[in-house]
Amino acid sequence: MNDGAGHLPTATAEAERHARRTRLLKIGGTLASAALFGLSLGVLYLVVHELDAAEVSAAFARAQGRQIGLAILFTALSYVMLTGYDWVALREVTDIKVRYRTAALASFTSYAVSFTLGFPLLTAATVRYWIYSSVGLGASAIASLTLIAGITFWLGMGVVLGIVMIAAPVASATFTRLPLPMNMLIGLAVCAAVGFYLFVVKRGNRRIAVQGWQLRLPGIGVTLKQMALGAADVCAGAAVLYVLLPADAHVPFATMLAAYVFACLLGIASHAPGGIGVFEATMLLALPGVPKEALLGALLVYRLCYYLLPFMLALILLGTREIMIRAGMLKRQLESKPQDHAADA
Repeated sequence: MNDGAGHLPTATAEAERHARRTRLLKIGGTLASAALFGLSLGVLYLVVHELDAAEVSAAFARAQGRQIGLAILFTALSYVMLTGYDWVALREVTDIKVRYRTAALASFTSYAVSFTLGFPLLTAATVRYWIYSSVGLGASAIASLTLIAGITFWLGMGVVLGIVMIAAPVASATFTRLPLPMNMLIGLAVCAAVGFYLFVVKRGNRRIAVQGWQLRLPGIGVTLKQMALGAADVCAGAAVLYVLLPADAHVPFATMLAAYVFACLLGIASHAPGGIGVFEATMLLALPGVPKEALLGALLVYRLCYYLLPFMLALILLGTREIMIRAGMLKRQLESKPQDHAADA
């Protein structure tokens, strides 16, 4: 009797603490989402404000309609691959049935915002929390989802970079300025790292702890799907810039692919929003055979197609979603009022 009574207050206190933490997480998530949305609007204003209208006009004038159309098509393909990151990972982190359109919205908006703002682990996780928490996913599941999606991205990068440097060392040497054997060794090292990860996933303990969160890595089947999605995404992203190069550039796609991966990696390491500045400088060094003016114009159109347009669309989608949620809440409140009055009567 005494033991049971003694445990009751402890269990109640623990439940209260858990409820308090849940409320704080929801409040924190809402505040972070609102702050992120405001920051996004501010960055959008700065990006648009700093664009030189004459330079933009000249860049588009140099780019043919067919090139811009292909760039938008490859951009769409890349973001479709990105939605697959979440769709595949969701089956690993939760038993809750999440519709593809919800996963696609969360994935597209989180990447479109994080690509532009930088700090992807923070910004992407915030957008995902904003959307997935409304369908019942907890903070731990969303954190696992963000980690798995990040791993997918890095696996895709590693696979593409390793294969290109092994299979096309001459193309890689165009921008690495290293001997062919060294390029092949780097490629082998990258592929070995990917192979080691696959070995760990297949044989080792897939549970890891990150800042107190217990996260589970995906199994080998899901990991192989991740690698395919990641590689397809990277190739589509590189193709966006490739089709915008002048027709007389004569740059092999393998060279563009390897240079693109390196530029992305350096841009991510810089933590600059969208890797801006770092990405452009890397591409200018990696493709010395392309006239700088033409390459800068292609890079500008690339940023408009791959970063700015998806970013604007993501803000519209997030804003529309929030308005619809608020409108639905208001409608339910208005519908419940006559029933309340009737009950009072």
